[in-house]
Amino acid sequence: MQEGKAPVTAETAPLLGLAKANAELVLDLQCRRPVKTATLDVDATVIHCDKRAAKRTYNVLALWAEQDVIVADEFRDGNVPAGSGNRRMVEKAIVALPDGIAKIYLRGDSALYEHELMRWLDEQAIGYAISADMSPQLAECIAALPEEHWKPDQNETDAIREWTEVNYLPSDGIWKKDAVSPRRYLASRIRPRQGELLRDGNRVRHFCIVTNRSDPEGGSGLDLIRWHRHKAGTIEHAHDMLMNELAGAALPSQKFAANAAWLRLNVIPYNLLSAYKRVGLPEVFHTVRPKRLRFLLLNTVGKVVRHARETLLRCTREIAPEPSLDRHEPASPSNAPPQPGFEAAPRLESQ
Repeated sequence: MQEGKAPVTAETAPLLGLAKANAELVLDLQCRRPVKTATLDVDATVIHCDKRAAKRTYNVLALWAEQDVIVADEFRDGNVPAGSGNRRMVEKAIVALPDGIAKIYLRGDSALYEHELMRWLDEQAIGYAISADMSPQLAECIAALPEEHWKPDQNETDAIREWTEVNYLPSDGIWKKDAVSPRRYLASRIRPRQGELLRDGNRVRHFCIVTNRSDPEGGSGLDLIRWHRHKAGTIEHAHDMLMNELAGAALPSQKFAANAAWLRLNVIPYNLLSAYKRVGLPEVFHTVRPKRLRFLLLNTVGKVVRHARETLLRCTREIAPEPSLDRHEPASPSNAPPQPGFEAAPRLESQ
């Protein structure tokens, strides 16, 4: 542990038991729907709570993107820096993966920009792309690049996106130019099309990732930048579902261990829903959110109706129609999917 950094609380036996149960769930999903690649997306999010006695806390998740399941999680005190203990977190996630994975990749934000972690990933032959800290040295190196080095990324209405590879060596004292998997720094530049014409505060922004992966066959470093961006649609989506559609943000106690168990108890239903969608439902349902899933399947099996001192059970005649993939299609009577119909079943015992 580095000086000035708070330690991460060790997990208790009940917490380890929940982790084992989650690992069994992940293993069962892999047996039913095997894949050969594991891309681990690691990210942290703050847990907001309105309780008077609540302390600042946050959680760190490691998501297996191909299966959309959380393989490791850590509940941390707010005084524990997000940039500490990440090697332990990554090792925990890799151990939780089932056997038979041919290749492991890692994506993360700048909290994972630790040279110790990257050295270990290089030794384990794990390909990664991590957001680099924009240090003054790196920013100066990017600013000194000739204009002709920048290549177009994609067209946007209000901004110009470009990218390039930066010849940058970090001054960490341990860099080896003859390393087996040398690190590469890929920079992105975003410029407003109007420049500073209206003085609206827009300016040129630079971002950078570090990776040990080579360009894909027939591709370029831009493919690696876009591959790194894809984690926004996986781990950020998992945080949103865990906090807002499940009960991850509703911490039940002032006790740290109880709240850590609560987080893990919400991770298991998240993985159960992912396994349910991928094993038991058509592909069109694989990305639906829990609220929509409850509306389409879980809450429409039947309805108990009480009327005129009688209790009736009305069952659905057919499953709800498959959700449209085009979320931007306007809702109108002509294109809105019909609501599932209900038919009366034999009467239950009257009350």
